[in-house]
Amino acid sequence: MTFLVIAVCLFCFSCNRDAKMRIKSFEERSLIPGLEVENIVTVVSDSGRAKYRITTADWKVYDKADSPYWEFPKGIFLESFDKELVVQASIKSKYAMYEENTKVWSLKDSVEAVNLSGKKFESEELYWDQNAEKIYSNKFITITEKDRIIKGVGFESDQSMEHYIIKKPQGIFPIDE
Repeated sequence: MTFLVIAVCLFCFSCNRDAKMRIKSFEERSLIPGLEVENIVTVVSDSGRAKYRITTADWKVYDKADSPYWEFPKGIFLESFDKELVVQASIKSKYAMYEENTKVWSLKDSVEAVNLSGKKFESEELYWDQNAEKIYSNKFITITEKDRIIKGVGFESDQSMEHYIIKKPQGIFPIDE
């Protein structure tokens, strides 16, 4: 008999038609990605022309933020193409962020970029301003060329990374082959 009373009470309380389920709404929609994708390779085009290929393990798009941005918390590998789809340069880092309004990429943690002529640029932080068509950093940078290694603090370059300035060079070291 006790079992029957408990069962009836549980049934009545669990099927209460007046009780409504409430789902807590997100107060700050800008803090939640509108899109999150894992393990993706995608091509970004402009006016029907492939410009970049992005490879990443985690891509979050914050489209409702005051300044919309993309975040790549597990790193990124990005390649840029010329009109004939030849890779002009590649950049990889362990963290990246792209601000949609300003078109500025922030690349951080073990950043490595290689230009068309094979020069390798390594830093802990690089910025790529697509509107100004330049790449820059205020951090320490190492540039490895075929015959020398250049080190310094502060760097500015065109986006092809062929013409660059090191603001505070710290040495040029020839490499013996």
